[in-house]
Amino acid sequence: MSKGKNQVFITSLLVTVFFVLFGVFFNDLLSDLTTGFLKTTTDYFGWFYLIAALSFLVFTLCLLFSKYGALRLGKDTDRPAYSTVSWFAMLFSAGMGIGLVFWGVAEPVVHYTKPPFGEGNTEEAAAISMTYTFFHWGLHPWAIYTFIGLSLAFFQYRKNLPGLISSVFYPILGERIHGKIGKTIDVLAIIATVFGIATSLGLGTLQIASGVDYLFNVPNTITNQIIIICFLTALFTGSAFIGIDRGMKILSNINILLAILLMTVLIIIGPTAQIFNVLTNTMGSYLDQLLSMSLRNRPFGDNSWISGWTLFYWAWWIAWGPFVGSFIAKVSKGRTIKEFILGVLIVPTLGTFVWFAAFGGSSLHLVHNLGNKALIDAVNTDVSLALFVFFENFPMGFLLSIIALILVVTFFVTSADSSTFVLSIFSSEGNLNPSRSIKVTWGILLSLISIVLLLSGSLDTLQSASIAAAFPFTIIMIIMCYSLYKGLKEEKKESNPQVKAPTENANESKEAI
Repeated sequence: MSKGKNQVFITSLLVTVFFVLFGVFFNDLLSDLTTGFLKTTTDYFGWFYLIAALSFLVFTLCLLFSKYGALRLGKDTDRPAYSTVSWFAMLFSAGMGIGLVFWGVAEPVVHYTKPPFGEGNTEEAAAISMTYTFFHWGLHPWAIYTFIGLSLAFFQYRKNLPGLISSVFYPILGERIHGKIGKTIDVLAIIATVFGIATSLGLGTLQIASGVDYLFNVPNTITNQIIIICFLTALFTGSAFIGIDRGMKILSNINILLAILLMTVLIIIGPTAQIFNVLTNTMGSYLDQLLSMSLRNRPFGDNSWISGWTLFYWAWWIAWGPFVGSFIAKVSKGRTIKEFILGVLIVPTLGTFVWFAAFGGSSLHLVHNLGNKALIDAVNTDVSLALFVFFENFPMGFLLSIIALILVVTFFVTSADSSTFVLSIFSSEGNLNPSRSIKVTWGILLSLISIVLLLSGSLDTLQSASIAAAFPFTIIMIIMCYSLYKGLKEEKKESNPQVKAPTENANESKEAI
């Protein structure tokens, strides 16, 4: 391992270990610090998050319809390495697959009982809850992933730069991306990824343990949680070990098939007409209110709902941006910019809408039309159990719950697999085919960190830290916008040298005269 590699890997590892140990021995202090910083950024800079998230969406849409859309992410002769279906499956699984399973039922019900404005438990609250659920999981988060993934893919495959976040700044920093500034950026990306996936591994473990306890009466003890972590670690480390083609690709295809199966069965046995009515009505209200929701704030009132939901989501998506964007870039070589944006921004958003219409529309049908208070109580008591309580109201409910539990596991494994792969790239000087040993190293480290966090009760603290870290990375992303635009502009000039021809021809004509 080279000196440069040692610097990035060891520095990020030391910082991560420091935060984890600090959380174990001084959990209350770290919790106060991270929670305070997070509250400060959302209270005083909430407007910044709102404008930034909307700007990333607008910037991405402008690129979709720009003259740069035909540029290929790679050589002009390169073609995609993965079929379109497998590509969709991998980017969807890495992006937010597990979140859809976790929040598909719960979030619409939460917003129904406590809407952002107006009275709860009403017809208006039901419509508002679906609109804001679409908003939180729609174009904005996928625009963040699209922008980061596109930036990385362009500089990796078109400019032959390392697969690192620092490479995106080449038009601004030049060769300095290989120096201290670039390494600092890469260390920050690694730390953000480690924090995000470690907390998610812990939280995912708690959800799986709750589901196993609910379905099979297996006690949700710390011992069983550690066993689940070890089992999950073996799965995602093994998947990362054997590579994307035989690991992540196959698991992602399984994910999509299971998700489509679960959603299709629900549409058939559930309130079918209600689901499609919710889909069409909510898509209309979402598009109609997109701009107002994007900039909605309450400068003269209580802003806690927006801070607790919208701003939290925007910070969370940005915090996850480095590793999700990096993985999407890895599997997108050979696609044009227009094809990339359509595939990463538009298609997953539409799929997300159908998912939430099925699960959210059905759950609201139960609580609003049928007066099912048990589901509301379950959501308020333990969100991780909401999906399993929900399925009790349908034929084959136990079977559907088992499929959902399997889906949670496979979605989680693919997310952890992709993050392990990206961590290995970041700590291997951008090598897009990192060694198996470093993949296994990161897999074991993530498992150990998660176990320590569970034992110490520091999961929520580290989650707050990872969300708080999104604030400085948002500033970095804004600079990335300018850097990508500058890089695309220069690339267009280089690929069209004939632009200078008319001037040169005119000068030659003058000399001839």
